[in-house]
Amino acid sequence: MIVNIIFVMFIGFAGGLAVGSGFVAFLTVLGIIPRLTQLSKTMKMIHWYEWSVVLGAIGGTVASLFSPNFNFTPYLLIPLGLACGTFIGMLAAALTEVLNVLPILAKRIGLDGKIVILLMAIVLGKVFGSLFHWVYFVAKG
Repeated sequence: MIVNIIFVMFIGFAGGLAVGSGFVAFLTVLGIIPRLTQLSKTMKMIHWYEWSVVLGAIGGTVASLFSPNFNFTPYLLIPLGLACGTFIGMLAAALTEVLNVLPILAKRIGLDGKIVILLMAIVLGKVFGSLFHWVYFVAKG
């Protein structure tokens, strides 16, 4: 019995190391965080970005293990959600810029000179998708 528990712990730890290493390699090799600081003109705060990613990964891991229930007021959740959404959006924007995804996509779907339309479609899709998720799944309770 104890051997099974130790084995499962070892497999979980090894899987976590593999995923964590892949995440760090992904951010490092592609230069996402330095590019994000360049886009936002906050190069002096790169350590804050790095620590926010590390603490976010650790916090997400802890939250997935223990499923905490926080009873925050809606007035605190609004700026917290906006800050989280802004950071994720900027991280995604830096990723797409590093990989040049949007120009390639625009060329493939025939929107060569209209990349602003493509960007607005992505932004509005994310906004409406988030609102739908919030109204349908969260507020419905």
